Amino acid sequence: MTTSMQKPEPLEPDARKPSGQPEKVVPVQSPRALTRARRRQAVARFWRQYRTHRAGLVGLAVLAVIALLALTAPVLVGADSQSVTSAPGGPMEAPSGQFPLGTDQFGRSLLALMLWGTRVSLTVGLLAAFLSVAIGTLIGITAGHFKGWYATVVMRITDWFLVMPTLVLAIALATVLSRSVWTTILAIGVTTWPTTARLVRAQTLSVESRPYIERSRALGGGHRHIMSRHVLPNVMPLVLAQTTLVISTAILTEATLAFLGLSDPTIVSWGGLLQDAREAGAVSSGNWWYLAPPGLAIAVVALAFTLCGRAIESVLNPKLGVSR
Repeated sequence: MTTSMQKPEPLEPDARKPSGQPEKVVPVQSPRALTRARRRQAVARFWRQYRTHRAGLVGLAVLAVIALLALTAPVLVGADSQSVTSAPGGPMEAPSGQFPLGTDQFGRSLLALMLWGTRVSLTVGLLAAFLSVAIGTLIGITAGHFKGWYATVVMRITDWFLVMPTLVLAIALATVLSRSVWTTILAIGVTTWPTTARLVRAQTLSVESRPYIERSRALGGGHRHIMSRHVLPNVMPLVLAQTTLVISTAILTEATLAFLGLSDPTIVSWGGLLQDAREAGAVSSGNWWYLAPPGLAIAVVALAFTLCGRAIESVLNPKLGVSR
């Protein structure tokens, strides 16, 4: 029995693609474009996870409102509200329709002074926290990378700073230097870095034990390349979370220094308002409106930064198990 061999039917061209038209070539993205795209995806993923933390959202909303008030203070109350000679009210007036938070010992509106104090307290807190975290990150990365005698000496100095009370060191430094905002920032920044240094050093040791660090060294990567391209990006999430927590500590320390009279007396801040209230005898005379607003503002801002910091820690390191 013979079987006839059938010729295969010719393949019909795809009707969707016109004959003779070249196929579209997908452009290849550059490395920088890929890096920017990945960063945008990482930020979007971080925000999606951050939004699941209700406490973190509350803290972020409070900080946004306070920052908006600080930026618009010159428009809302004007620069002349700090003047002692042109005070609109009488000394130590109770809260009223004209002065919702009362007046201070010179007759100035406490609400206007609170808005101006927001600018100084937030500025000092942010700059001092960034200085502290920068010093701690630099020391932590170098101590974890070089090891040996350098790490031993640096960490012993760090332990000495940890043992000494931070407030005492800040007071001593603020007493020696001239009274100004920059002195307060410097005093807080150079005394609150040890905790960040120890945390970053521990993370650096963990990163440098990974295999790709050995491969980088084998390919000729130097100390600067390893620390800047491999170690720093891996410790940045920890540094970011630590920054938000240090800001609240810096604001409290600034308020304490101002309350003790070690800040610039010509600049209005929340701690300075508490110092003025103490000197005016607001505690003994029962003028609560002179004490309560600055104290509550300091507590609210410190709590808001702490809530944001805990939410960021939970997003960057879910193993911490921070409650939402």
